[in-house]
Amino acid sequence: MKKQLLVMLSLLVMLTMALSACSSDNKTEKDGGSGSKKTKLELWTFNELHQTFYEDMAKRWNTANPDKQIELVANTFPYDDMHNKLLVALQSGKGAPDLADIELNKFPNFLKGDPQLLPLNDVIDPEINNLVKSRLDIYAKDGNYYGIDFHVGAAVIYYNKEILDKAGVNADDIKTWADFETAGKKVHEKTGVPMTTIESADLWSLWPQVAQAPGNDDLQTADGKINITSPIVANPLKWQQGLIKQGIAIATPGGNHHSEEYYGLMNSGGSASVWMPMWYMGRFTDYMPDLKGKIIIKPMPAWKVGDPRSAGMGGTGTAVTKTSKNPDLAKAFLAFAKISKEGNIAIWKQLGFDPLRSDVWTDPALKESNKFTEYFGENIFDVLTEVKSEIEGVIINENTPNISDSFRTSILVRTLLDNEDVDKVLKEAAAQLSK
Repeated sequence: MKKQLLVMLSLLVMLTMALSACSSDNKTEKDGGSGSKKTKLELWTFNELHQTFYEDMAKRWNTANPDKQIELVANTFPYDDMHNKLLVALQSGKGAPDLADIELNKFPNFLKGDPQLLPLNDVIDPEINNLVKSRLDIYAKDGNYYGIDFHVGAAVIYYNKEILDKAGVNADDIKTWADFETAGKKVHEKTGVPMTTIESADLWSLWPQVAQAPGNDDLQTADGKINITSPIVANPLKWQQGLIKQGIAIATPGGNHHSEEYYGLMNSGGSASVWMPMWYMGRFTDYMPDLKGKIIIKPMPAWKVGDPRSAGMGGTGTAVTKTSKNPDLAKAFLAFAKISKEGNIAIWKQLGFDPLRSDVWTDPALKESNKFTEYFGENIFDVLTEVKSEIEGVIINENTPNISDSFRTSILVRTLLDNEDVDKVLKEAAAQLSK
């Protein structure tokens, strides 16, 4: 009996050792063979391309940091669902991810009261001189930065050179919006094609023109008061209304520059230009393939010579939540993905965005052939470098969503489509917004 017991004990020990070895092997495989335990970081986004980017950067992080391995669990949700779910999770203190993408217009909702996001100054400050600061300020409160964007979103103007050439117009001669109007008359007279299209259901035509005016005010004052009745807002809107009356511009088919109707018009040579942010390059390559080799990118005209020729538009601020169990690691990974040189070059190559680090704009990697250089040429970032110090910021706070909605649903329709008096419409809208 004792002999049988010894045999059974020996078999049990051998089985335990075998299971332990299997467990060790499984751990090594899971940990990428590094022997370091991976730390789980959860990330929420509303854009599948963003998720793909983060997953690639997680692999790069693990290669560069064998002793700080992460297991990134990224999930993409519908836009409104994600933001609502995140807000509830942060307010309740339960269920929030470590990191989250928060779209620019939604970000103010997360800064109300005591932000449930962590300040990112400790990872931003060491690189602040290499970053376009105005794109950090839109995610800031009380001296703290709470979000890091993917891009500058610098507004530029895209010209159809083929149409301009037919009209005898040189884009380099267009320095101001007055020059643009004069050139537009010539284009319309010579070719029968409008010089541009102006949105009546979104702010991509108006807000850059408002923001590029000198000073700190735009749709709101620097201290957050509604500013839509001021000349800074009214004059560009009157100018746009005048262009449409003259036939120099037309209201954008479909209401905005992301509609199928617009893509069809522009792709067939139905307009000579459009001003949009740099990230709009991807819309050309994906939805207007027939314009390949015909579109040139230039700085926006200024209101007066010497005034700013660009403004930062749109954006997604990635944040680290207060409930993260590994906040330092989450911040370090976020900085690696969106502030490092490697990350910024990857943002350009993978997403086609103008990266936040201005010191990479002249990096040879940004001139390497890809679908954007093949479409627009190799000198895309020469324009961005030219206007580097002229990229105006915008004021974003809790009033922004309501103001934006007012323009999208009422103000632009009444002024640009129904041709109502601009000052009257803006005064009525301001009174409504102030209630």
